Amino acid sequence: MTFHVIGGGVAGLAGALALARGGYRVTLYEAAPAPGGRARALPDGTDNGTHALLGANRVALRFLAAIGARDAWIEPEPDGLPVLDLADHTARQVALSPFGWIRGARRPVGLTLGGLFALGRLALPGADRTVAAALAAHPSLLRTLVEPLTVAALNTPAEEASARLLGNVLRRLAGPGAARLYVAMRGLGPDLVAPAVATLGCHGATVRAGLRLRGLVREGDRVAALDFGEQVMALQPEDSVLLAVPPWETGRLLPEIETPQVHAPILNLHFAHETEGPVRFIGLLGGLAQWVLVRPAGISVTVSAADNAVSLSEEAAAVRIWPEVREAATRFGLPGTWPVAPPPARAVRERRATPRHTLSPRPRPPRRPLTNLALAGDWTLPELPATIEAAIRSGEAAAAALLSAPLPRDQ
Repeated sequence: MTFHVIGGGVAGLAGALALARGGYRVTLYEAAPAPGGRARALPDGTDNGTHALLGANRVALRFLAAIGARDAWIEPEPDGLPVLDLADHTARQVALSPFGWIRGARRPVGLTLGGLFALGRLALPGADRTVAAALAAHPSLLRTLVEPLTVAALNTPAEEASARLLGNVLRRLAGPGAARLYVAMRGLGPDLVAPAVATLGCHGATVRAGLRLRGLVREGDRVAALDFGEQVMALQPEDSVLLAVPPWETGRLLPEIETPQVHAPILNLHFAHETEGPVRFIGLLGGLAQWVLVRPAGISVTVSAADNAVSLSEEAAAVRIWPEVREAATRFGLPGTWPVAPPPARAVRERRATPRHTLSPRPRPPRRPLTNLALAGDWTLPELPATIEAAIRSGEAAAAALLSAPLPRDQ
């Protein structure tokens, strides 16, 4: 029995590991030159974006522990998130947990008793509306807390984003330690993808990169062969397929599956600027940049819901963003030199980074649409935003669905 995992992103890696740890034969196929998907590192090792995890992401943190990478994820701002408001140039530290808001200096700007009740109502299940409509009576709190959280978690502007889906996120942040922020010390490549691939190897799994699945050869309600173009691989009756590819690829391979059709972009900008001191994570309001991740090897900036920024050239993006980064660095006393001229920068544009999390219901595909095939991918869990947590959950769920399938009658 062999499990064929198609797609080496986070969902595919998680599904493959769940199967390999069970002692099964696993082969993972990745179309790109190396696994990683949207969590890949750039060729020089730079992390693609300011990906972060929260204490509420318990499945993702458990996965990191399973691949021996948990200690590589550190808490850069344990005393509160540094936030610079570029509109009035005020700098403050904001507690990530509501328990920290008892101290007035650590509260988000605009947090009143009425605003606190509005947050509570937002976290309760109910009829859906946009996040902006839900916080319309509290515009300052929307701007300083809720909108940044919405854009970070849902990658969708507050004027479009689903309040119900954001409420799901808020409920997960309610427990002790749930709002603690973690980032990879070196990047998702060395601190997530590489240890996951190494752990797969330790369990006997095979990884084959540079192979794009062209089609599924079907016989009735099962996959009979995998078409890789120059090679068509026949499956044994007991073999199964875990398909962990983007929604548009799933739609190409399985046209009968309903997939998300509208997506939101993310622009990541990586500055070649070495810094002194520890890893830092800073939030920005009122500018183009939203999150700044400062590592000794370089600086990564993320612009989520980047409809108006994703088409900027590298030079134009750097000219606009570097002054924001420089002001944040100087206001929060980051060591090192911060020149006026922007250093060399590299842009990574993901035009279909995530589904757009609007009021329109997202499709929920069947986990196992064919008898020997299961689907994975963050988009397959519409009750969660498309994040690392959702990707890992989906991969593990797909593996469990395949393991629960009965063997063919002749086995």
